[in-house]
Amino acid sequence: MTTVSEIAPDLFRISTFVKEFDLQFNQFLVRDEEPLLFHTGPRAMFVAVRDAVATLLDPAKVKWIGFSHLETDECGTLPEWQQLAPESAAVCSLVGKLVSIDDFMAVRPAKGMQDGEVLTTGKYRFRFLHTPHVPHCWEAGLLFEETQRTLLCSDLFHQNGDVEATTSSDVLDRCRQVLVEYQQGPLANYMPYSTLTEPTLHRLAKLQPKTLATMHGSAYIGDGSRALCDLATMFKEVLGPK
Repeated sequence: MTTVSEIAPDLFRISTFVKEFDLQFNQFLVRDEEPLLFHTGPRAMFVAVRDAVATLLDPAKVKWIGFSHLETDECGTLPEWQQLAPESAAVCSLVGKLVSIDDFMAVRPAKGMQDGEVLTTGKYRFRFLHTPHVPHCWEAGLLFEETQRTLLCSDLFHQNGDVEATTSSDVLDRCRQVLVEYQQGPLANYMPYSTLTEPTLHRLAKLQPKTLATMHGSAYIGDGSRALCDLATMFKEVLGPK
């Protein structure tokens, strides 16, 4: 079942729970003059996500299709969305555009963004943050909406389970549990820990986000700066060198 929840003004969380994985897959739709969809979901979810978007606006009017990095739940249906929305363009890092997206994913050339560049969708401003290997992949990047102070944070703050759309409670224990479990099986090192991890998370904390919109699990509403600093500490404990 796919649900739609408004987690900030004009920002909607579209969520599908997959019982077999005990995991929610979340997309985020910004309703503005130039609508933005962040994450497409994998191909098996295209119809469900499209129909959820249609409850909020005409899917053919989507202008921007954003994502952090090359992965099926991030951008797996980019071609389908670009065929459905004829004026749409992918939004990703310049690295992603150059090494992957324009070659075999995008129907039209992507908007490759450099660190600090701003995308305006109307009344909302999205600052692009190049975050190599955070959460993972060389081309990784995130979008920070400066008006409402929402960080579209991809796999950061990953939580398992069919959880609530938003929470103001600490989600770090849920995140820790996922990483500890994953480290014991084939999904080990899902989140790489490198020399970039801690400084990147502290850089994000300085943005002082009020909402952390994660791909998997509840969006956190509260002191995003502290949550990101706590995440950096937890990553070091669970994933850092022993």
